[in-house]
Amino acid sequence: MQIGMVGLGRMGMNMTKRLLKDRHTVVVYDRSAEKIREAVKTGRGVKAAYSLEDVAGLLRPPRTAWLMLPAGKPVDDTIEKFKGLFQKGDLLIDGGNSFYKEDIRHEQQLGAMGIGYMDIGVSGGIWGLKEGYCLMAGGDKKSFKRIEPVLRSLAPKDGYLYCGPVGSGHFVKMVHNGIEYGMMAAYGEGFEILHSSSYAKELDLGSIAHLWNQGSVVRSWLLELAEAAFRSDKNLSRIKGYVEDSGEGRWTVHQAIESAVPAPITALSLFERFRSREKESFSDKLQAALRREFGGHAVIKEKGRASKKTGNR
Repeated sequence: MQIGMVGLGRMGMNMTKRLLKDRHTVVVYDRSAEKIREAVKTGRGVKAAYSLEDVAGLLRPPRTAWLMLPAGKPVDDTIEKFKGLFQKGDLLIDGGNSFYKEDIRHEQQLGAMGIGYMDIGVSGGIWGLKEGYCLMAGGDKKSFKRIEPVLRSLAPKDGYLYCGPVGSGHFVKMVHNGIEYGMMAAYGEGFEILHSSSYAKELDLGSIAHLWNQGSVVRSWLLELAEAAFRSDKNLSRIKGYVEDSGEGRWTVHQAIESAVPAPITALSLFERFRSREKESFSDKLQAALRREFGGHAVIKEKGRASKKTGNR
């Protein structure tokens, strides 16, 4: 299948590489010409586009373009441009972390022109190239069936799901990230208790994280990443406990309020991230380290410099 990939950041670049492994044709575009050249070097099947006009021109109708862009204005502006480039029967996919109510607005705008729209929540971080991506798809079933070959290539076995109409994919991903906030906070608090105890000098936190993944009820991929973080920096002394949030936790709390659903753990984990920017703790350091490990997100070093792990979320 041929598809356009707009945005070659932490996720888009690795998604492109994974699609190429299954011999899809990918038309790549990014504001950075260097990123485009990097994608072209990955092998056959890549077509370089240096503008959105090039993306539309290089794709054969009916065309499909997948956006991997920051939520908000970048997505809005790009969709607005595609309205003048795509035609009836073409399809746009937003694979970033947009708010699900924005998907409904985008679908209405494009639908009036006969252009299809889907929202697909993507989880997998910088490990997605190797392990595959968990994909949560929203849109009409006809569009879903159309892009299913791409989803099969991007996801591991049983790693993609048709969630329902437009907005449902990003809605499910939003709640997924809200749960992630709570899980990270719980791990952070637990390891801080260990780190602050009278046994701290004898405890190897990396070994404990590894141990808990051997049949324990709290085993998870996040614990594997915690182990990796402790192995590279035993006491997480090289980073500050400044925990950023990218929006989905806030939206999950807003949705809980709108639906009158009690969600104290999710809400408190969000507020604790706000607090981390005023006074850090060991728990905050671990959460910052986990965001770096799974998504390549920036961390703030103790000397005040931001550091990014190479790769793509």
